[in-house]
Amino acid sequence: MRVRGRLTAAAPLAPLVWFKSGGAAQWLFEPKDADDLAAFLRDLDPAVPVMALGLGSNLIVRDGGVPGVVVRLGKPFAAVRADGDTLTCGGGASGILVSSTARDAGIAGVEFLRSIPGTVGGFVRMNGGAYGRETADILLSADVILRTGERRTLSCADLGYTYRHSALPDGAVVVAATFRGTPGEPAAIQAEMDRIAAAREASQPLRSKTGGSTFKNPPGHKAWQLVDAAGCRGLTRGAAQVSEKHANFLLNLGAATSADIEALGEDVRARVKAHAGVELEWEIQRVGVAK
Repeated sequence: MRVRGRLTAAAPLAPLVWFKSGGAAQWLFEPKDADDLAAFLRDLDPAVPVMALGLGSNLIVRDGGVPGVVVRLGKPFAAVRADGDTLTCGGGASGILVSSTARDAGIAGVEFLRSIPGTVGGFVRMNGGAYGRETADILLSADVILRTGERRTLSCADLGYTYRHSALPDGAVVVAATFRGTPGEPAAIQAEMDRIAAAREASQPLRSKTGGSTFKNPPGHKAWQLVDAAGCRGLTRGAAQVSEKHANFLLNLGAATSADIEALGEDVRARVKAHAGVELEWEIQRVGVAK
């Protein structure tokens, strides 16, 4: 298949994800632009699965790797442009870049993206949120390329948002999104970003091999409190550990396999269920096949 971007067979994914574990992608495609991606998906056998990969922060790649094609949006999809109180963002743009661009343009209301270690595509797909705000609060529309190669612009309502979930079709790739904020003073926006960054630094194991928040907050509960109350803080499985600093984070202490990390998560779920009668739902995405 002819592409203008980069198509790599048997591409290791561990270096691209925060846990630094897991197998390879059968194919890794890094498109040159949206036209390249649309043509590639249009011509690809419909039976071949497609998965988008952002910064790899909220992800366990299983040790047997990921069949089909993993699409990774690089620099061609990382631009952010401000216009009035709106931000037009590439699907590969980071939350830090979006929030910093908003600050410089005097656009408030998107500071929370500073705290989410991901890209615009992931925010749109997962209704990413933190500190009382979520993507559904600011999204006007998203430009997506469907698995068929068809391009479509979806409104916020089209995405059917619920907590950490959207109705975005499987295999669709978010190539751009438009967010709306409110007018604000850059200094005040920076102060809010600083507050969020400090709170995150104080409470989360940011300098570790981790995947971010492991479990969704069940209605009426905080996941970390349930995990803590069930005696799971510091629990280990192989070289995987429940963080001592934040009980809703799992860590790779060095040589953990993805199987270790996922099994530890299941140990935690079982203990919380036995202790509190609450079924924790994974927030981290688990993809690929076991070894």
